Amino acid sequence: MSTRRLTTAQALVSFLARQYTERDGRRQRLISATWGIFGHGNVAGIGQALLETGAAAAPGSVSARPAMPYLQGRNEQSMVHAAVGYARQSGRLSAHAVTTSIGPGATNLVTGAALATINHLPVLLLPGDIFATRPADPVLQQLEVPSAGDLSVNDCLRPVSRYFDRVTRPEALVPAALQAMRTLADPAETGAVTLALPQDVQAEAYDWPEEFFAERVWHVRRPAPDAQELERAVRTVRTARRPLIVAGGGVHHSAAEETLAALAAATRIPVASTQSGKGSLRHDHPADVGGIGHTGTGTADELARTADLIIGIGTRYSDFTTASATLFSNPAVRFLNLNITGFDAHKLAALPLVADARTALEALTEALNERNHRVDPAYETDYTDAKERWEQRVDTAFAADDPAARPTQAQVLGLLDALVDDDDILINAAGSLPGDLHQLWRTRSRSQYHVEYGYSCMGYEIPAAIGVQLAAPGRPVWALVGDGTYLMNPTEIVTAVQENLPVKVVVLQNHGYASIGGLSESVGAERFGTAYRQRAADGSFTGPPLPVDLAANAGSLGMRVLRAKTVRELREALAVARASERPTCVYVETETADTVSGPPPAQAWWDVPVAETATRPSAVKAREDYDRQVAARRRHL
Repeated sequence: MSTRRLTTAQALVSFLARQYTERDGRRQRLISATWGIFGHGNVAGIGQALLETGAAAAPGSVSARPAMPYLQGRNEQSMVHAAVGYARQSGRLSAHAVTTSIGPGATNLVTGAALATINHLPVLLLPGDIFATRPADPVLQQLEVPSAGDLSVNDCLRPVSRYFDRVTRPEALVPAALQAMRTLADPAETGAVTLALPQDVQAEAYDWPEEFFAERVWHVRRPAPDAQELERAVRTVRTARRPLIVAGGGVHHSAAEETLAALAAATRIPVASTQSGKGSLRHDHPADVGGIGHTGTGTADELARTADLIIGIGTRYSDFTTASATLFSNPAVRFLNLNITGFDAHKLAALPLVADARTALEALTEALNERNHRVDPAYETDYTDAKERWEQRVDTAFAADDPAARPTQAQVLGLLDALVDDDDILINAAGSLPGDLHQLWRTRSRSQYHVEYGYSCMGYEIPAAIGVQLAAPGRPVWALVGDGTYLMNPTEIVTAVQENLPVKVVVLQNHGYASIGGLSESVGAERFGTAYRQRAADGSFTGPPLPVDLAANAGSLGMRVLRAKTVRELREALAVARASERPTCVYVETETADTVSGPPPAQAWWDVPVAETATRPSAVKAREDYDRQVAARRRHL
């Protein structure tokens, strides 16, 4: 058998450079680049291996031999966020690896890993680990557990990884690496994958079989629906009088947008969308009724309350989607769940249709067309009229008639809405923006709406924009952030500057956690601890706003900064930013919606438990409201 003598780290990098995915006849690199921050736990292993195998190549460059491009990060968590943004924009068919040292570098990966796994997005994590040979205990950054000698801080990554292995011998890399690739490429299993690499094993040489480095193509399957399940699904749809489709992220992951549009056009069944499913239909498709759930539109939520059949496509049915199990209130409601995972397909005691979304939708559409199935014209008129009324509410929220006024957050979105086209991509994750976007944003293309709401992780937006820009060069990429989320994780701006990626960061300064402030007020907590203000004489945080200058901070990190104080200035700044060929920040202080028309209030409930006993009147009243709302909760059995 022919062998090649390499270190474990060199072998891993060479292996990764030769892995591919294939779906629908299209092939691409499975691991197209590696992010890294080096310390003693990986600098002489993975770091040296990346140098050895041609990491000088930039992402997307052409090399005479398979190389592993390297991207220099500034924060371990944000490197994972960037990798996740890249994977989502790449349709989960291509991913990035992330390497860190042992210790704080490794534990900083946990938040990003949780986000990736919750959202079913592939990322390969390669943290260094403690010595496998135990030359001395404890080594620097080693966690000593008196009752277990085989634990390290990397074990924090086990519950947030879809696959985890610790490679304690060079030869153990072969099965571990193959299992890692299988998991990353499996549409039902994918998420964060962790290979913990002891620092001594990384540098140890071994005679590797040449077959380990052969090109491997991992086919991304499209499982077809079971014939019996499909026939039951067709019968269920045909007997429903008020069906509603709930499109989740699985529509995008399967590239099933056109198939869904064909089904909706043929049957006229209305389509609502979750946060990750928004954009499954264009906003102007006649069957699109907008977002659903706590952050959804009035049109979609009212349809959900009266629907007798909910057809879930690629959705996990989070509590925001179901309004904490209060939204689907028709006593006769049934559920048909089309999902590639049996776990999600069986939720809410549904009739399951376990299959790839596009494959199953094609089969379902064909079967319904054979029977000339279409909803009652009166039902179609009902939701079409309701959609038109909602669009008028959107127009009111977007309207910015006074060019000299300070804009509201909704007006910022309105100005963007008037500027962008199908190519633009909007990224957001946390604060009050996800709610406004889900209700108001008019999505023009399948990949325009990029809101991470599975984990709703503050600090995701800027690094994710970098990953998206790497996957979509030439497209305008916007990271929309409030001041709270900006302060969580701005450091990857430096990477955007280093790589000259023309991301556009829009910073909305509202001096605190606006979303949690509003929630706090609604549950009787009186906005405690949510404003960015100086302490008043009584010790409370009710003094003047903090004198921070986030625009100056962005400028100090290398961005071009455009300050806008009025609607007119913001309109001009956004246009300049969109045309910019370098990283650009638009900074604007927003007006509260108290004085002008803001976005519509929440159209459905969300369960945030309220103190059952309290002396403050606000909490007492909030508990009374809570008890009324929770009484409507229903278990669908």
